[in-house]
Amino acid sequence: MKTRYDDIPTYITRDGSTIRELMHPALHGGQNQSLAEAVVAPGAETRLHRHRITEEIYHITAGTGRMTLDGEAFDVAPGDTILIPPGAAHCIRNTGEEELRILCCCAPAYSHDDTAVLDNP
Repeated sequence: MKTRYDDIPTYITRDGSTIRELMHPALHGGQNQSLAEAVVAPGAETRLHRHRITEEIYHITAGTGRMTLDGEAFDVAPGDTILIPPGAAHCIRNTGEEELRILCCCAPAYSHDDTAVLDNP
């Protein structure tokens, strides 16, 4: 299976980011994981949330941000990769002047039903 970036529509996910599902079992086949690109606008922040069963990896490809992961906050920039274990509360704020772009790998694949939105700190 192959997808083309420009052919994939975007949508707003439960955490408030704009998502493009680059590869997802429900859309493209596969079984155990998904890969998406999240875009967070300058000055915007995703909603604090957690996934009950999904392990997630964020890889920053453009922009700068401030990641909160289980109460710890730290800066992120292109080339940084963050492991988000199941159950860990997390959100990310764009601290720069350009779009913050994040590759998000989820195993098992992303599901709205596995996303619990929490109150932002």
